[in-house]
This record gives sequence, structure tokens and C-alpha cells, in this order.
Amino acid sequence: MVNNAWFIQLFNETFDFPVILTDENGTKTIFGEGKEGHPVNIKMNDSFSLREMTKKGVSVYLGEAYMDKKVEVTGKNRPLQRLIAAGYLLADCIMKKPTIAKLFPKSKEIKHNHSKKQNKEDIHNHYDISNDFYKLWLDDTMTYSCAYFEQENDDLTTAQKNKVHHILKKLDPKPHRRLLDIGCGWGTLMLTACEEYDLNVTGITLSEEQYKYVNQQIKERHLEDRAQVILEDYRELDTEPFDYITSVGMFEHVGSQELPRYFSTIENLLAPDGIALIHGITRQQGGATDAWLDKYIFPGGYIPGLVEVMTDIVEKNNLQISDLESLRRHYQKTLEDWDDNFNNALTEVKNMGKDDRFIRMWDLYLQACAASFEAGNIDCIQYQLTHQPSGQSLPMTRDYIYNK
Repeated sequence: MVNNAWFIQLFNETFDFPVILTDENGTKTIFGEGKEGHPVNIKMNDSFSLREMTKKGVSVYLGEAYMDKKVEVTGKNRPLQRLIAAGYLLADCIMKKPTIAKLFPKSKEIKHNHSKKQNKEDIHNHYDISNDFYKLWLDDTMTYSCAYFEQENDDLTTAQKNKVHHILKKLDPKPHRRLLDIGCGWGTLMLTACEEYDLNVTGITLSEEQYKYVNQQIKERHLEDRAQVILEDYRELDTEPFDYITSVGMFEHVGSQELPRYFSTIENLLAPDGIALIHGITRQQGGATDAWLDKYIFPGGYIPGLVEVMTDIVEKNNLQISDLESLRRHYQKTLEDWDDNFNNALTEVKNMGKDDRFIRMWDLYLQACAASFEAGNIDCIQYQLTHQPSGQSLPMTRDYIYNK
């Protein structure tokens, strides 16, 4: 088992809660012994193979080990999230030591085709699992992106409505003008903009399930004369410019090579005095992919770096940034709520035919993402954009966002 005193000392210093590791032979090693907090139990049901991990990559190897129950993680208060968040700090500590870093395999570069056909397939694989599945653990608004907790005790539905209004207020919208929502999801933002801000709205999506749902909502709310949804790749959209453009949780699916074109499309579709609000997961440390997420959750997913996004917006396109806001802590809390909802609905999930491997995969996905936000490995940033010069059509201060 773990018999290297240096590793034991390192792990003891890393974990601020007790971690009890039991190997396949039943031998126990305790890290962080005597520290406060609920313990996390790690049970190895199979031997650890550095060779196999090198072959598959750390992310895929460990993720599949958990999915296949070769390793079990139990405890209170989202033990996977707590363990992974500490793991990010541990990895950072280890990789700064040259003699240790060489023992760990580097992440393999993920090359992905972001053609229109492939993007449609990627979106289908994630978002078209079924609307009924997402209804089990999303909030009442069916919003699958970072919420905005104005109050610490806001429930998820309230926080998602807060997010929609926070975005729309940043546009400083005027009635009867046109709004485009790129990657409209299940339509909450565009329909709110139509009903409560009196805007004429267009949503665009590649998800057939979302397209059907939004169309149904438009008909049930009798908004056919002011709202439409299009099942199409955003790059194919041919229309007059819009006064406002929103895009929430979209550019994570675009890919590094297509990111300049994504913002170029926004620039072309935005009226000269228009305002855009782009909300997306961003890494302050630089762009990255994750092999396990790419294989099992988000095929083609890429988290762009902050500098990369700024370059694509400002240097490569005729846009300027008038406001930036980090929502990292909000996304962590959102994911924690989603994971609670998911685990509270396991009976219904199983009744849909989802097996234990799928359940462990999805729980890992939600807790691992929450851990990544908690550790600052990823961030969620809102970019308010206008044509040059920045903010030319906006009020002088940000008071208008909060005073309405």
C-alpha cells in the first residue's frame, strides 16, 4: 500500500479533512488524521496501474475506475467534490516538483472536428438524452447553465430567474427591439425577454428536443407573432442584424479553432449600436480540454482561456468589452444543487432505464465540475460586448443593471 513517507506527508498536508484509503487487500492508510470535517472513504476494489493510466490518461483512467466501481468514494457532503477539489490543489503542488512531475503522464491533446455535422451530433449526444431526464434535476425553468444567487438562501428556480434578468438588464433593453439567443436551450431567457421585456425574440439551437420544447412553449404562451426558434447551426443564420444578442453556455461547445468565427458571427449579427451578453465557462489559466468529459459527457467540449477569448473578441473582431463579471462561486453552488436534485431522483432515473454505471458517471460529472469551480480550475464569466468604442450605447455607470 502507500508506504512512501514523502507521499504520506504530502497528502496529510493537502487534505483538510480525514481521508481513509483502503486498498484491494484491505490495508488502510489514513491521511489528514486528526483534522476536522467529515471523513472521505476511498475503497480500492482493484489494483492501481500506472502503466494503464499512462496509456489512457489520468482523467479517463480514474473516471472509468469510478464508473466501473473499481474504486468507491463514500462520505458526507459530496465526498467526490471534496476529494477532487483537494486533488486539484495536490496536483498543483506535485507538478511544481520536477522530480515528481515526470512520473505523471501528461494529458493527451484532444483533436476534435467542429464541422456543422459533427457539432449537431455532439449536441444531440448530450442534450437529447430526453427532456424528461433533465426535468428530474434541473429547476422549474429548465435552465441548464449557471444560476445567479442574489441571496444566499435563494432556491434554484429563483436563482435561475435571477440569472435571466441579470443578463437581460445588462442589455439595457428597449421595447419592440429584436433579440437573438444563440444556443437558446429550453427557451427560458428568450421567452422571458419576449413576455417581460416586450422584445421580439429568435432562438437558435441544434438540439431537436430543445427545439420541440421551445416551439411548444411559444404556442402555449401565444407568442407566435413575437417569438420563433430555429433548428440550425448558428454559422448558417442569414438575417438582418439584431439589437441584442445573448449566448449562454454556448462557446464551451465551439472549439478553439472555431472561437474566432463564433465571435465574428456575433459581430456580423449585432446592429451598429447593439449590445451582446456572452455567458460562458472560461479558464483564467488558459484553454483546456478534459479527456473523460470529452468521451462521456461533452464530446467536442473546450474551455477557452480568458486571454484567448479577449484576443478573439478584441483583436480578431470589431468588438470591444464593456463589462466582465465572474460567476465562479455561483456555478459551484448551481452544480451542488443539481447534484442534490439528481441524487434525490435516483429512483426515477433508474425507472428511465439508466443503469448504475450511468448514475455513477453523471454523479461524477456534476461533483467534479463543482470541484473544478470550487478550486478555481475553471470560472464562469459574463462578457458584455458592443461595437467600438466600448459601451457607446450604454449608461455611464452599472447602476442601471440593479436599479430596474
